[in-house]
Amino acid sequence: MIRKFAILFIFFLAVYGCATVAVTGRKQLSLVSSDEINAMAAAQYREVIAKGPLSTNKEQTQMIKTVGVRIQKAVERYMDSKGASAQLAGFKWEFNLIQDDKTVNAWCMPGGKVAFYTAILPICKDEAGIAVVMGHEVAHAIANHGRERMSQGLVQQIGLSTLGAAMGADPGLTSQIFQQAVGMGSQVGMLSFSRNHESEADHIGLIFMSMAGYDPEQAPIFWERMSALSGGQKPPEFLSTHPADETRISDLKGWMPEALGYYKK
Repeated sequence: MIRKFAILFIFFLAVYGCATVAVTGRKQLSLVSSDEINAMAAAQYREVIAKGPLSTNKEQTQMIKTVGVRIQKAVERYMDSKGASAQLAGFKWEFNLIQDDKTVNAWCMPGGKVAFYTAILPICKDEAGIAVVMGHEVAHAIANHGRERMSQGLVQQIGLSTLGAAMGADPGLTSQIFQQAVGMGSQVGMLSFSRNHESEADHIGLIFMSMAGYDPEQAPIFWERMSALSGGQKPPEFLSTHPADETRISDLKGWMPEALGYYKK
């Protein structure tokens, strides 16, 4: 009986719990709807932004918002060109800069909720560097990596196949799984994105920054600067789960001809 149930459960996941990443075509587990995870993300984002503190540097804040809007418009054009605009339903984009000179990090939650920390700006240096990071983080949201990880977490930790069932069974644990899944940062116990997710975000982000009018050849240069920051010691949070530096830079250069095809100065 248990074996039969397990087989039926696996069949359910395979047939009804799959989605496709719009850019790469990869199949992924999807047991949580976009509406559900976007609503949870919006509530969590409001809480983070309320605690802040947000940066009072108007120039830096405006730079984050300027790059963010350009990446947003590039994403919308790309998804429209692929007939996938419906996947952006429920996105309510926000771009904020949090004053934190120790946390070298940035993230994008489901629904287009973006935050940068001021400590990453010296490494970004300019709009192009910010676009590398912004494209990468937004790519996690567009590829639904948070939704995929939350789906995996629901199965692994609760063994239930829907968000509603999980909330009914253990709302506290379900909330924790969400916080770990959306890529916000260590303050909520973030789980590592897999290296496959990181590589996929590198690829997609390179396309997005190119379509936004930023030179994609700045991407490997940025990651060289980020890599040098670790100096052989424990890497900054932003690098802790990423592919090996040589692999990442090699991959970015391999995708460069494709990205340059989208780039218009």
